[in-house]
Amino acid sequence: MNHIVLVDDNETTSFLNNRLLGRLAVAEHVSTFSRADEAFEQLWGSAEGGSAVPAPDLVFVDLKMPGVSGFEFLELYNALPQPVQAKTVMAVLTTSMHGADTARVAKYPNVEYLTKPLTEEKMLKLLEKRFQ
Repeated sequence: MNHIVLVDDNETTSFLNNRLLGRLAVAEHVSTFSRADEAFEQLWGSAEGGSAVPAPDLVFVDLKMPGVSGFEFLELYNALPQPVQAKTVMAVLTTSMHGADTARVAKYPNVEYLTKPLTEEKMLKLLEKRFQ
């Protein structure tokens, strides 16, 4: 992969996930954002998907964040044109195993749901499922 993006307001979580991805050497670049709105703006620019940077291969987003939540981020992503969405695998990475959260995420087609912490095993399963 060329680019993986981590969107999480917890610096420790982002640091550990960044280290894991680096150790696994699964991507050329890993970017981290602590705010979902900034991540969306950087990655897709606008609801039309007009950004100067190439679309990331994989985005991990936390659900519970101040400001724009992971759910709002998924709404913005879901509003992008289908060809833009098709370039990126979206994965929720959260501590929440609450039924309401899993049901809400399940409404979005092709969004993976992973619980923290991100592990080598979870990452390899995701790669096998979505990138083979």
